[in-house]
Amino acid sequence: MRIVDFSDGLDLAAVDEVLPRSAVDTEVDEKITEIVADVRDRGDAAVFDYTRQFDDVEVDGQTLRVTPEEIEDFASGADDDLVEILRIAASNIRQFHLEQRQESWEIYAGDGVHLGQRISPVERVGLYIPGFKAAYPSSVLMNAIPAQVAGVERIVVATPPRSLAENPLVAAALSLLDIHEVYRVGGAQAIAALAYGTESIPAVDKVVGPGNRWVQGAKRVVFGQVHIDMIAGPSEVAVIADQTCDPAWVAADLLAQAEHDEMAGVWLVCWSEDVAAAVFDQIQIQLETLDRDAIARVSIASNGVSFVVGGEEEAVRLVNHLAPEHVEVLMAEPDRVADGIRNAGAVFIGRYSPAAVGDYFAGPNHVLPTGRSARFFSPLGVYDFMKRTSIVRYSGRAIERSGNMIEKFAIAEGLTGHARSITVRNH
Repeated sequence: MRIVDFSDGLDLAAVDEVLPRSAVDTEVDEKITEIVADVRDRGDAAVFDYTRQFDDVEVDGQTLRVTPEEIEDFASGADDDLVEILRIAASNIRQFHLEQRQESWEIYAGDGVHLGQRISPVERVGLYIPGFKAAYPSSVLMNAIPAQVAGVERIVVATPPRSLAENPLVAAALSLLDIHEVYRVGGAQAIAALAYGTESIPAVDKVVGPGNRWVQGAKRVVFGQVHIDMIAGPSEVAVIADQTCDPAWVAADLLAQAEHDEMAGVWLVCWSEDVAAAVFDQIQIQLETLDRDAIARVSIASNGVSFVVGGEEEAVRLVNHLAPEHVEVLMAEPDRVADGIRNAGAVFIGRYSPAAVGDYFAGPNHVLPTGRSARFFSPLGVYDFMKRTSIVRYSGRAIERSGNMIEKFAIAEGLTGHARSITVRNH
């Protein structure tokens, strides 16, 4: 983990030089585009072919869908204590997202004019659940619950053929949320099937959920045919720590993100070289007992940076520039720094608020903007599953009063047909 000293002055251009740049694999992108087009054109037949090729599993029109009975059977293999924890977490998540609900509204603007906005849910949502070690029951809760709170009528799940058998707690999450329309298909072909529909899999209006580069690349390709949640990249955390923090706690929080992915962004922000050095030492110690130490070591070595800055104000400025997925403010008096953080997916305030409480249990969504995109993206929420429709109700009196101005406006733009649609009502 590199220590970069900006204590004499923060240079944001130099910060960007320190951070790795995303690599583009043109060959993979081209293959993703081919798979999406093939599924769009051949439907089920392409899905069956890719499932055989990539998952070594034979599926057909009869076995593509996981039956509700199979889901319950898979779910029965989950540990009872973990299912109860899942139930409590789901309750916390639902309670938080209930606060995000929006209502339609209308105002009276005079002369018989009524203006408003109608809020309605997206009708059909596709939820992608990765397979093997990347299948997390927490992601099922975080993606499905806000959709349910929004009032989405139909949630369609796609997941690789073996994922529920290998991850019974994921099946338990689906059962807990009463989601029973699940299809055995993974990868880019699953995203294409959800976007365009096949003979067996219904087309949806929005696709959400985590996944590898093939899944995220396919989401990019189908965007426009359907809406998507976001293009999720490697996890990121910036920990702001002062001299009062236990270096072991800081190191544990940094490694919690580093174990996600070799490309995870892991950043310490402090104003003491002693703090940076102590955290570095703790990281080396804790790596020895980390189950996913091979992944974390690569992340720490390739993407881990300790920024030593001139003080609290510079720390805030740096973090807002980094715009991380997670920001932890581990300070004796964290509020004055936390209040200045504007660009972050989620802010965890105080030494007893590690990002892990948000990943699983607290209630706010853990689907957060990555790739430093918190400058303009927000966490997944109920609002992502709602549509806003403008409502305009004009009266004859209002057209008589405003029609001449509207006609002139339209003519000024060269749209005489627009003007005529007013004229015929005003004469």
